[in-house]
Amino acid sequence: MLWGPVIGLGLVSLAADVVSDGARPLAGPLLAQLGASALLVGLVTGAAEAAAQGLRLVFGPWADRTRKYWTFTLAGYGLTAVCVPLLAVAPLAGTSGLVLASVLIIGDRIGKAVRSPAKTVLLAAAAKPVGRGRGFAVHKSLDLIGALLGPVLVAAVLTATGNLSAAFAVLSVPAAAAMFLLFWLRRRMPGLGPTEQAVPAGRIRETAVGPAAPHVDGGPASLFTRSFVLFAAAAFCWSAGLVAFGVISFHLTTTAGVPVSVVALLYAAAMAAAALGALASGALYDRSGAWVLLSIPVLTAAVPVLALSPVTGLAVAGVLIWGIALGIQDSTVKALLADLVPEQRQGAAYGVFAAFQGAGALAGGILYGVLYDTRPPLIASVAVLQLLASVVLVAALRGTRSN
Repeated sequence: MLWGPVIGLGLVSLAADVVSDGARPLAGPLLAQLGASALLVGLVTGAAEAAAQGLRLVFGPWADRTRKYWTFTLAGYGLTAVCVPLLAVAPLAGTSGLVLASVLIIGDRIGKAVRSPAKTVLLAAAAKPVGRGRGFAVHKSLDLIGALLGPVLVAAVLTATGNLSAAFAVLSVPAAAAMFLLFWLRRRMPGLGPTEQAVPAGRIRETAVGPAAPHVDGGPASLFTRSFVLFAAAAFCWSAGLVAFGVISFHLTTTAGVPVSVVALLYAAAMAAAALGALASGALYDRSGAWVLLSIPVLTAAVPVLALSPVTGLAVAGVLIWGIALGIQDSTVKALLADLVPEQRQGAAYGVFAAFQGAGALAGGILYGVLYDTRPPLIASVAVLQLLASVVLVAALRGTRSN
């Protein structure tokens, strides 16, 4: 079955995202309960996203060098399966609770960095027979179903108990399920992944503007083509503007007066919007090329205007737009990278690219933390970043067309 490996990896992501994304909307309220300021929330959540992206620069090449893609995938999911349920202990840890929660929140995202390049290489191999745009979109949609179910689950627990610790503790069940499914899949598909002969050495496929783009020769340095570097620079800019949800959830609970259980449901709605964005952009990418990615900076620029509004209705709209932008960024962007880079170097490529995204996420966390109380400068700063992202992205896509 051509779709079997894609669906299998998607189900693993579904279970794991019940865990990780079930906890994600609770990060801001948890830190606030433990005494954190807006700046600290921005720093912790920004550092967490920076770790999730930036450390792929280490683990991507490491996975390529050792070719132990399954090992890194298992280790990364295992770290998330441990860190998230342990957040249940933070409110009970007294004065050290804030430090413990911060470490565990960042630890969960480090798990993302460990597994993501290796898992994406496995997925790129699995999706090749069915079309990478569609394959990545279907995987992301399954992933986002988990990201939707997780917040619904914790919202139900919060409604029943009013206890954050109980909400985190219940996530140990899907964490165990994710690890069981992953070990089962590993036994069933041990050979999944690129082979040494999959793509001739020094061969790079420049297909950023469509599936019929030409091949371009190059050596080891071909990873750092002008188009790749410009694309990564654009990703830095839009990542700096796409605020971590921890800041949004902090705002919703402390300024907009939204109950924590409702915040979890809003995050679930954002994940549903992300799934739709991933499916739509993936189909457009396979049909028309990478110009669909120009929608990311446009959507990102609207997020601080709406999501950080004191008006609940506008904030909800901002959360949905945030979800759509995230869905495109986490699916179609990866499909483009798989087409830009030889299979043997995809782990390194995802790692380098993610380092740009991680640096942007850290800069964005600081930006939002510092300017949270002065909204107009924050909105203007994000708008400038997204204008720059658009200009650089256009230059990147024109560069690939000329190759």
